[in-house]
Amino acid sequence: MLKAHACSASDWNEIEVSDGFSPEYVRYVRFSGKVRIGAFNKEFDLPGGMKKHSGLYHATLHNVTIGDDCCIENVKNYIANYEIGRNCFIENVDIILTDGYSSFGNGVEASVLNETGGREVVIFDRLTAQTAYIMALYRHRPELISRLRELINNYVSSVSSSVGHIGNDVTIVDAGYVKNVKIGDCCKIEGASRLKNGSINSNASAPVHIGVGVIGDDFIVCSGSSVEDGVTFSRCFVGQACHLGHNYSASDSLFFSNCQGENGEACAIFAGPFTVTHHKSTLLIAGMFSFMNAGSGSNQSNHMYKLGPMHQGIMERGAKTTSDSYILWPAKVGAFSLVMGRHVSHQDTSNLPFSYLIENHGTSFIMPGANLKSVGTIRDAKKWPQRDGRKDPDKLDMINYNLLSPYTVNKMLKAVQILKDLQATAGPNSETYSYQSGVIKRSSLLKGFKYYGLAIDKFLGNSLISRIMQSSFSNLEELRKALCPESSTGLHHWVDLSGLIAPRSAVEKLMDRIQSGEIESVDAITEGFAQIHRKYYDYEWTWAYRIINEYYGVDLSVTTVEQLIGLIEKWKNSVVELDKMIYDDARKEFSLTAMTSFGADGGEDRRIADFEQVRGSRFESNSFVKSILNHIEIKSELAAQAKEKLETIC
Repeated sequence: MLKAHACSASDWNEIEVSDGFSPEYVRYVRFSGKVRIGAFNKEFDLPGGMKKHSGLYHATLHNVTIGDDCCIENVKNYIANYEIGRNCFIENVDIILTDGYSSFGNGVEASVLNETGGREVVIFDRLTAQTAYIMALYRHRPELISRLRELINNYVSSVSSSVGHIGNDVTIVDAGYVKNVKIGDCCKIEGASRLKNGSINSNASAPVHIGVGVIGDDFIVCSGSSVEDGVTFSRCFVGQACHLGHNYSASDSLFFSNCQGENGEACAIFAGPFTVTHHKSTLLIAGMFSFMNAGSGSNQSNHMYKLGPMHQGIMERGAKTTSDSYILWPAKVGAFSLVMGRHVSHQDTSNLPFSYLIENHGTSFIMPGANLKSVGTIRDAKKWPQRDGRKDPDKLDMINYNLLSPYTVNKMLKAVQILKDLQATAGPNSETYSYQSGVIKRSSLLKGFKYYGLAIDKFLGNSLISRIMQSSFSNLEELRKALCPESSTGLHHWVDLSGLIAPRSAVEKLMDRIQSGEIESVDAITEGFAQIHRKYYDYEWTWAYRIINEYYGVDLSVTTVEQLIGLIEKWKNSVVELDKMIYDDARKEFSLTAMTSFGADGGEDRRIADFEQVRGSRFESNSFVKSILNHIEIKSELAAQAKEKLETIC
């Protein structure tokens, strides 16, 4: 019957079929090598009301296993050396093959940060932002890097095969050249031009979509991501819930959870969680970013025409660029800072977080702490956890969303000392102060003291009140014991491992365990980072406990109720004052100037009415503004509750 349906085989004895197989749904198929075929009972419902019965039509198959209820139709060349799962729909493709022994993109090296090499990160299915961070930046520990490579190579060997895999419920339609690509469950590939040497780690919880015109070589795409609309990428890792689209191009780059790239270009970047770039004229090159938004025309240079493109830059978490900004690497931008203009003096503002870095007539001006009063900063901090699109229960990257943490607050403490030293050196009445090839105006320096002071009070108060409210005590001695940290980890230096905020000592211990051979798999490394992540608030309190003593002179081991109430009052006042600054900053969005361009065809009444229809009739009715006022009420109530709890033991 198969022969009657114009089918042929190099050896019919090599063809195996399952129980329930019917030759009725196999027509115009050439079989080569060993082929195993499931039953065809399902009918596919296609867009527009079209139905197609599962089966094999107009295809050439070589060494292929096909699960039940698949529809494979119109394969121009052939499918070779693949295991295909159940309920797959494959139509109008050129060629799908596994050629030789393949690791399916695992083991590919991406030359991040330094294009000339030296910071290569080996990509693989289970790569996390934290493991990549260690591999890229801990080059001062060559034995550690060697051990990491060994563990990764073990994983790569475990997934290498001469047979490719296409999972269950996969759709591949109108695709071109697909070679040595592993495809997970529920993936949709629609109109891709070329996919070569990669893994698409789709699953039922978080499917992956590969769209029209995509060209990918040497890649890993993780669960819940989409790559579509003419994207070209090579030697890239695309993490969970990422989106690349609109002709974006990328090479030798890593994109971790929730990154978005559209229209522009990336080269040798380490894009930590929530790195976002949407504009055609934007180039991100040789930099490390996270929680970052790149304005249109943002650009960096890593080549000074001497020894090649060997320079790198770091924009710490939350730093963002305005339109037409430019930075000449090497440079380092502090956390949650705003970069505006062109900067060519290799600044390092890492110890001045939440700053504005603004260029005026070729000079870089620094406004320390100015971003702490920006409504945009608070809006960003709120939106990131809400925009975590990871649906996969197996989340790879550890992400801490806290705006204020020992990492940023420790930098603020250093910033205060830096500003004091500048004042002492140049004099308190100097109009300008020089720092890191930049200029700080006297007014900016004085405001920096205020902004940083309020933020430090807010963080330490947050940490203290959380500890008090979570503790049970009936007298002062029990309270003092409850306040005592449970761990000594976290006392001093803290780091941000591309999303994971952690004590450096905890990270170093994990690195020691990897290097010594105690940790024996890449998944055990990920679990090690997860354990650190889960203990964040314990570690945070250890640090805050010490700083409260050093910063306020309050020893919590012998503290009094009056001292604690005083700290709570200081916390409440700082929270309210910062919120009022943010409230005033938000009000600017409702000023008459902000109404410019509203109101078609002129007229003041039209302009106001149009503005009210779009933005809301009153500033106070804006949802974000209401959330600021609500925050003041909530924190004031929390302060009252904490003081009431303390007063019960007086």
